[in-house]
Amino acid sequence: MIVGSLLQSLVDGLTVGVVYVLLAAGLSVIFGVMNVINFAHGELFALGAYFALALVGPLGGNGFFVALLVAPLAVGVVGVAIERYTVQPLYGRNPLYHILLTFGLVLVINDLIYLLWGPGYVSLVVPTVLTGTVDAFGLSASVYNVFIVVFGAATALAVWAMLEYTKYGLIVRAGSQDRQMVRTLGIDIDRYYSLVFGVGAALAAVAGIILGGYQTVSPEMGMGVIIPAFVIVVLGGLGSFKGAVVGGLLVGIIQTLVRTYVPFLEGLVIVLLMIAVLLVRPHGLFGTEAPESEDDGDLLAGTEGGILDPTTRTYLGIGMVGLAALVPLGAGTLYSTYVVTLVIEVLIWGLFALSLDFVMGYTGLVSLGHALFYALGAYAVALVLLHVTQSAVVAIALAILVSAAIAWVVGYLSIRVSGVYFAMITLAFAELFYTMLRRLEITGGSEGLFGLSTYYGIAGLGISLDDVAIFVGPVELTGQALFYYVALAALVAAFLLTRRMLESPFGAVLKSIRENEQRATFIGYETTRYKRRAFVVSGALAGLAGGLFTLNAGYATPSFGYWLHSGEVIVMVILGGMGTLYGPIIGSGVFFGLEELLTGFTERWRLVLGTIFVLFVIFLPRGLVSLPAQLAPYVGGSGPGPEPAPDESHVRGDD
Repeated sequence: MIVGSLLQSLVDGLTVGVVYVLLAAGLSVIFGVMNVINFAHGELFALGAYFALALVGPLGGNGFFVALLVAPLAVGVVGVAIERYTVQPLYGRNPLYHILLTFGLVLVINDLIYLLWGPGYVSLVVPTVLTGTVDAFGLSASVYNVFIVVFGAATALAVWAMLEYTKYGLIVRAGSQDRQMVRTLGIDIDRYYSLVFGVGAALAAVAGIILGGYQTVSPEMGMGVIIPAFVIVVLGGLGSFKGAVVGGLLVGIIQTLVRTYVPFLEGLVIVLLMIAVLLVRPHGLFGTEAPESEDDGDLLAGTEGGILDPTTRTYLGIGMVGLAALVPLGAGTLYSTYVVTLVIEVLIWGLFALSLDFVMGYTGLVSLGHALFYALGAYAVALVLLHVTQSAVVAIALAILVSAAIAWVVGYLSIRVSGVYFAMITLAFAELFYTMLRRLEITGGSEGLFGLSTYYGIAGLGISLDDVAIFVGPVELTGQALFYYVALAALVAAFLLTRRMLESPFGAVLKSIRENEQRATFIGYETTRYKRRAFVVSGALAGLAGGLFTLNAGYATPSFGYWLHSGEVIVMVILGGMGTLYGPIIGSGVFFGLEELLTGFTERWRLVLGTIFVLFVIFLPRGLVSLPAQLAPYVGGSGPGPEPAPDESHVRGDD
């Protein structure tokens, strides 16, 4: 009986594994040839399912086979367009810009799916010939499961044969191993990139279609598979087709066995596997350990002061803080009290964005899992308030300490790798923590923790903000209006602290690491230690931001640690201008300002925001803070200045 159940689980796991093979193969080939980590791959997967749904609707069940041919071709065309018009302008820049760009495309494509097909789960009708069950050797499998295995295996085999035995495949494989050599031989490898991206998108669409017939189709299906897809390509090796096949089958089987026999660990095992592989063998089981190309540029920091001198910028900053301090005074008369709530969110997320900028903008470490520390701070505050003391001061202090300690552990393990591997391992740690939040009883499971009450003081001596009223003329400040000043003070203090750090010898080393880490190493600095310290400071500040949100809102939920929030805070940093400290705060204001403005017209505000972010990554990678300097030649009447090269890697940011 146990053996039969195990074999049945293996068969089911094989079915899911074949879908993962198709999904991961395209992702892996795109990276291997183009050095592009495509975060939008999951959305192309979902797009394939919805294109099929649109075809099957008017054609009926037998239209499934038509959709299986036509929909991947359509998604392949979309993939070609994405590569040509968004990815192609970024060649020559740091590969991490591709992650940032494709995250913006996630927002765009996901909201387009919502806009065109609406929310909810829909069944993809399959032909009657694929219904029923097959019994053999004491095992039972649906005909559709058998179809998935056979069709998926045949598709993977065809792609392998194309890569192995055709001229196109020969050039693709050569380009994945040594692009410069291929160029030296007179082959324009860049001409093949669009087709590679299109083929990868088509494979994702095929996976989406056959999984849509196996389960259901929903707008969130793409976000649900992207993490397992990354686990697979990391396990098998980024750029390895063989690794995608082995990794896909392995993850599908492991995932099914864990779901069947130890459901509590579902979601944890494969993420732990990803972390282990990245720590022990970052290039995966079948990947090759290739050094970063010297042609890859660095992350572009903001500006070196723009058109204002330091004194003017200082006075301007003081003036902006002064204006921010006036916001609660006009609530209820000049504007709604909701404005105070909105600006508090801007301040807290501005602090969160500043924390990421400290490590990303000054050491070049792109963390895709920074939501881990935000959620950690939020839950630390919630647990302290529920089980230890209701003192907000103690709760925030412990949240900062816990976040700093966990950041040291994560940094100690993660900073052993660099580039895209660092981004992937921080994503894995965040996903591990997010899954634990949803599983553990102490965190309230998927519901989270609610009903928190606080006072501001220590050892039972203090006040509740709701019980205090401060009058400024006719204006009464109480409750949330007073908390506004707590959040503003925390942001200003964090800005001054990090700015002081960057003006110290420690900050000088961080900037030298950003400019040229190899040179910093040659002159005797142990760069790993400095990056780890910066990561700890960054994690502590992110924990402070999460703790402040929980103090204000009175709850903490697992959604705080969702990977999408890590992407959103990166959006804020890029929008404002990284490597400036104040730029990400501006980015936070722009992000929430656009959200507030756009939600008045449509629920699909992320479509517009994602489009704006994509345009920023392509055309204004230094963010809004660089806009005055770029417009100055036009305003001054001298005409446009020389356009900087896209791979410029030696421009300093200024805080």
